[in-house]
Amino acid sequence: MIVVGIDPGYAIVGYGVLEYAGLRYRTLEHGAVTTKAGTDFPRRLSAIFNGTRAVLAHWKPDAVAVEKLYFTNNKTTGIGVAEARGVILLAAELEGIPVFEYTPMQVKLAVTGYGKALKPQVMEMTRRLLNLKEIPRPDDTADALAIAICHCHTAGSPYRSLLR
Repeated sequence: MIVVGIDPGYAIVGYGVLEYAGLRYRTLEHGAVTTKAGTDFPRRLSAIFNGTRAVLAHWKPDAVAVEKLYFTNNKTTGIGVAEARGVILLAAELEGIPVFEYTPMQVKLAVTGYGKALKPQVMEMTRRLLNLKEIPRPDDTADALAIAICHCHTAGSPYRSLLR
């Protein structure tokens, strides 16, 4: 199974491509689609859409795993991220790839075994699970790989239907 994990944003969209077979991971690619501050927002959305769709078209994954959006203090930033997330979902839909969504707590639980793990713990466990020499940078890329791991852990589970 090939899974693309995506950490949505509008400045940086992290992505990670994993192959998961026989309870083993193989990292195929990871990186980020970036947009420059000060660029018109529609142009940023276009770059995110095109960059995401190119990754999906290249790897033709079995699934796309995306972090669910949650609002904390800054709703203005959240709206921009929601719009970026929309073009990411559209790219997956146009490529015919099913999308699965996970909360940050679900990702933390799947990667570390503790739903309230701190970001450095999640990043280090992601590095270890994927047998990487270093934690991928930027952080959004490591987050995307963690989201892909989360999907791999839950995809074959009978509890999968509870997460939709």
